[in-house]
Amino acid sequence: MPALNAMIPGIYKHSRCRNNVYPRCDVRRYPVPDESVFWSQPYPDYQPPVYESSVLAGKDWADLDVDDPNFKVRWNQLDGKVNRVSYIGEYEVRDGYPMNLFGRTGLRGRGLLGRWGPNHAADPVVTKWKRDAAGQPVVSESTGRRILQMCAIERHDCGEWAIPGGMVDPGETVSTTLKREFLEEAMASADGAATEQVEQFFTGGGREIYKGYVDDPRNTDNAWMETVAVNFHDDTGAVVGRFDLHAGDDAAKVRWMDVDAILGKNPLTGLAASVCTSTF
Repeated sequence: MPALNAMIPGIYKHSRCRNNVYPRCDVRRYPVPDESVFWSQPYPDYQPPVYESSVLAGKDWADLDVDDPNFKVRWNQLDGKVNRVSYIGEYEVRDGYPMNLFGRTGLRGRGLLGRWGPNHAADPVVTKWKRDAAGQPVVSESTGRRILQMCAIERHDCGEWAIPGGMVDPGETVSTTLKREFLEEAMASADGAATEQVEQFFTGGGREIYKGYVDDPRNTDNAWMETVAVNFHDDTGAVVGRFDLHAGDDAAKVRWMDVDAILGKNPLTGLAASVCTSTF
């Protein structure tokens, strides 16, 4: 699937995390032209500001400052319960700071991200066939194929439609995160019976469709987002497809969206939609 190669160091140039104002503050990134994104390309005038959000202070999910004498870290490996291994490959550490494998972002520090280096997330891409009132699959007039739908949430912070994913907690498996995030963000009002069925649905196994870097607006030179996106398909619509969706605290809205309508959304959501479309 060629879509899986969309984000490769030295080839893909991130755009959502450079040449803009950093989220939730007024800090503007140092300009980084296309020809100066990669670390291998000289940029002698590069002087990015340093920013770290005050929301990180004292949080158990956030690292200490690199300069703090109590911060003992093992880069590029499992550090206690914290996974500091990048899905992309080994990252360089300069003067104690991990360096973004995809190059310059115009900002140093951690920004809003809790971990130095890779911050791991998990994204459940839950799909089903669109059905009419009689429960029959709806066929597209233009393609003659069944219409695939994906569960999507509208995020409070940016208003974008996205996959209902979240951060992998220390010591937590990706599979556990996938189930937890879907229940929290898309089925916040589920009763015990519905929760049990959804958990069984996720336990049945999914199909990994992406594992790697995320071009996220929160990324910096020293901290960045990575994710594992796994597709769980409800072919009959008898499991998650029959339950009412209710948005959790991190989502303004949640609904089933036609996959074709998602292709132009943020890169990860569009990538997931593209892969699912080419598969079914």
